[in-house]
Amino acid sequence: MVSVTLPEFRQRQRPAAILLNLLVGCGVFFWILPLLIAVWVAFHPVSQQARFSLFSPLTLSNFITAWHSAPFAHYFINTALQVMLIVTVQVVLATLAAYALVRFRLKGQGVIFALILLQLMISPDVLILNNYKTIGALGLRDTLAGIAMPYFASAFAIFLLRQTFKGVPRVLEEAAIIEGASRIRILWRIYVPLALPVYTAFVLVSVSFHWNDFLWPLVITDSVTVRPLTVGLQLFSAPEQGVQWALISAATLMTSSPLIMLFLVLQRQFVQSFMRSGIR
Repeated sequence: MVSVTLPEFRQRQRPAAILLNLLVGCGVFFWILPLLIAVWVAFHPVSQQARFSLFSPLTLSNFITAWHSAPFAHYFINTALQVMLIVTVQVVLATLAAYALVRFRLKGQGVIFALILLQLMISPDVLILNNYKTIGALGLRDTLAGIAMPYFASAFAIFLLRQTFKGVPRVLEEAAIIEGASRIRILWRIYVPLALPVYTAFVLVSVSFHWNDFLWPLVITDSVTVRPLTVGLQLFSAPEQGVQWALISAATLMTSSPLIMLFLVLQRQFVQSFMRSGIR
């Protein structure tokens, strides 16, 4: 039997580790390359963008021009209100639905849960026509409520919270009932605190998705009053004005900067919340 010492084992593994690191590094580089190009184009004058020199002059004129070319302040407010409305209603409805599925005896409970999971298998784009007719019939077209309403019920959130609530010992709820606590108080004091990692993970995913949502807001909005950031970006690629890459890059960075800063500030919580919630 041939024995291998620890230094020899590490020596053999070193080439494979180096190759793996190179592959990961190449993947990261190609993944971040579009963002690097956008940053370069946004911070350099149009005359210097094709040279890619480290000593090219930097400028903020592209950001200033992009900011004044569209009502970005109004777009930011609309997007923030839209995301807050969607995420708040999603969390409340998903919490109530998950608790009912776990602790109440419902007829056809399995069928109800299967129908909820069926929503995960249907692309939202398939339902645009029906949603447009429904929102129009309700008189909510070109409103923040009309943009947000199709996303109020989140099957993803219900699934995550249901799986988390099932792991809560029933003894805790029975003790709270003996003490005279109501269902709402039990839900708020016992279930919600134990599911905070799941709430954090879902809120991060939901905020990122709806901040970048484009197709449905484009279909349902007609005016600047409720237009979000993603729809406002299309102004810079209008055919009659030509494609202005410098303004597009600057506007894109301004649009995505809140999410980037949120991730940089909450990076540790972002990763830990996904690990604790069981999302892989």
